[in-house]
Amino acid sequence: MFTPQTIAYIRSPFNETSKIPKGLGAEHKAEGAIEFLREFEPGLKDIEGFSHLYVLWIFDRATDYDLVATPPADEGRPHGVFATRSPRRPNPIALTVVELLGRDGATLRVRGVDMLDGTPVLDVKPYLSSIPIETLKRGWLEEAEERKTASSK
Repeated sequence: MFTPQTIAYIRSPFNETSKIPKGLGAEHKAEGAIEFLREFEPGLKDIEGFSHLYVLWIFDRATDYDLVATPPADEGRPHGVFATRSPRRPNPIALTVVELLGRDGATLRVRGVDMLDGTPVLDVKPYLSSIPIETLKRGWLEEAEERKTASSK
C-alpha cells in the first residue's frame, strides 16, 4: 500500500455538488485551474504541448460508500458503483479529462472541471488514446440515452 500525496488543488466555480452538471447530456465546460504545490512545478515542464489532461483526484468530501448506485442519468435504475461515476466509492478516487487552456507557472488553466473548489489532486497525465471512437462502448449509459431519445419522440 502507498500513502497518496496531494500535488495540487482544484480551483473551481463549484462550491456545492448540486451545482456540478450531472445526468444525460451534462456538459462540463466550466473553467478552473489546477494549482500545483511549488515543489511539483518542475514536473510541469513541456505540458503545454498537450491539448487535454487526465486529472486523478480525491472525492475528499465523500463520507462512505455504496456498492450499488442510482445515477441521475438513468432514472433511478441501480448499477454497480464501478459502472458509475458516483463519489460514494470504497476508494474515493476520481478521474476527469480536462482541456488545457494554458500554464501560468505552477498553475494550469483548464476547461471541463467537474470538481469542487479546493479538491486535492493526486496526479495529472497527458490524455492519449489509441482506441478508435467506433470501437468504444458506453454500457448502460448508451441504453439510457436511447431510452431518453425514444421517450422524447
